[in-house]
Amino acid sequence: MGSFRVEGGRVLKGEVIPQGAKNEALQVLCAVLLTDEPVRITNVPDVIDVDRLVEILENLGVGVQRNGSGDYSFQADSVDLDYLKSKSFVSLSASIRGSVMIVGPLLARFGLGCIPRPGGDPIGRRRLDTHFKALVQLGGAFHYDSRSRFYRISCQKLKGNHILLEEASVTGTANLLMAAVLAEGKTILYNAACEPYIQQLSKMLCAMGAEISGIGSNRLFVRGVEKLSGCTHRILPDMIEIGSWIGLAAMTGSALAIRDVSWENLGPIPSVFGKLGIRVERAGADMCIPPQPHYEVQGFIDSSIMTISDAPWPGFTPDLLSVLLVVATQAKGSVLIHEKMFESRLFFVDKLIDMGAQIVLCDPHRASVIGLDHKPELRPTTLHSPDIRAGISLLIAALSASGTSTIHNIEQIDRGYERIDDKLRKIGAHIVRLD
Repeated sequence: MGSFRVEGGRVLKGEVIPQGAKNEALQVLCAVLLTDEPVRITNVPDVIDVDRLVEILENLGVGVQRNGSGDYSFQADSVDLDYLKSKSFVSLSASIRGSVMIVGPLLARFGLGCIPRPGGDPIGRRRLDTHFKALVQLGGAFHYDSRSRFYRISCQKLKGNHILLEEASVTGTANLLMAAVLAEGKTILYNAACEPYIQQLSKMLCAMGAEISGIGSNRLFVRGVEKLSGCTHRILPDMIEIGSWIGLAAMTGSALAIRDVSWENLGPIPSVFGKLGIRVERAGADMCIPPQPHYEVQGFIDSSIMTISDAPWPGFTPDLLSVLLVVATQAKGSVLIHEKMFESRLFFVDKLIDMGAQIVLCDPHRASVIGLDHKPELRPTTLHSPDIRAGISLLIAALSASGTSTIHNIEQIDRGYERIDDKLRKIGAHIVRLD
């Protein structure tokens, strides 16, 4: 396993260009299975999870052409469904959670979708019931082998239906959308996720010839079509990486410029960081974080303790709650972090406590953070990255702590952040990758 050695406590300065959004990439890459015509996708991030999905598509028989950095062309005109029975498919698809989104397009176009229990971050229970129960409502016949943990669903022809999703699942909504666009008749998806990445997937499908309305809301109307064509699609900048740079700038008292952030797709992210007293300034399409040696938690009108929680879009994304928690340790004031969606995401706080942070883990979903205002600063230490988001949060903590820290299991960070050590060195960080 790889490691980072970090010399922390340095003020950074410069500009960064955010990568393409990993979560959007996993959705739109699966959508290439819906047509036999060429599909070109640009701004694809070079991260482990995306690379694994591209490998799955290649092994399925999808033609993949790399046109340049982050620029791919796909053509699914020779899909080999026998690959779904292979050990290679089981191994690869079980390593990333996004692989579940090949089921919807395969079912819609070929009448068969299979997947082993997908992998992903160990942040708590993440059921697939929403996916398969809704696909059954479209006409799929479902089977689950509990011994091999293998999901299989098949159909003759999908038919539209009125579907109320059990939860506003992002991957579930994506799967259902990609199945419904080729289903016969009209489908209504209610309680659908409406994140910018779902909006992007919807726009891409419409560019391919799908008929979708209600985009941006939690009620989507889909009229099935016979066939989809190719298209060109550009992936949004990654809002989670942008939020991570905001947190890093605040923790290290650094001045950073983040280029082309797509402000209209950031939702509440800037304002939530503002609750911790962090200034986020707009400069055209860019974002500027001025140097802030100190930042103070804002209070509610009734002077009660500030509470920050996650929620389905347009609420605050759970993927940035770990970063917020780390940033809160060096704010002035107290804040309650309430992780409502995943019961294991906050279990990395013991590592921050070892660094000197004052945190009380109230239960699996809530942590009370007493901001130290850098008095004292966090201490350097040896850390282990448990998942993507906790990993980047611990890296931010290490960069703010004066002295040498080592972070192990950095493959978890590489799953979601493109060449993060190169980007950090360009703005003045002292970080070395150890194999």
